[in-house]
Amino acid sequence: MRVKLETGNIRNDRIKKVEEISCQNVYQCYQCGKCSAACPATPEMDMLPNQVIRYLQLGLDDKVFQANTPWICASCLQCMSVCPKGVDLARIMEAIRMLQLRKGQNEIEIRKFPREYLEKSPQIAFISGYRKFLSLS
Repeated sequence: MRVKLETGNIRNDRIKKVEEISCQNVYQCYQCGKCSAACPATPEMDMLPNQVIRYLQLGLDDKVFQANTPWICASCLQCMSVCPKGVDLARIMEAIRMLQLRKGQNEIEIRKFPREYLEKSPQIAFISGYRKFLSLS
């Protein structure tokens, strides 16, 4: 797959907003991949944690905002504990979720999840999701 990179998209307003909310510099990451290796939730993600950072670095934030990865992230901080640059990826994921919620792009409908997924998913993930939606109302 070929992707055309445009300099105008790199460091665009939405990426700046992610950095502002998370207080993290996405360009500090040098793509070692340790965050993805340490993440216990990668089997459920459609994009690895280090790929989220890379897409943001390249100005391809649309792909990040369409992925399920920020919603799967449990903010367990395993990624940050192994990051040699000290990038707090959990804060970046939270910023992405927050920006999506502010736009009203995502809704949680438990009935749409497969029963087997609900049985193995942590209940706290759904509870925190509902709290986020309620706090925006």
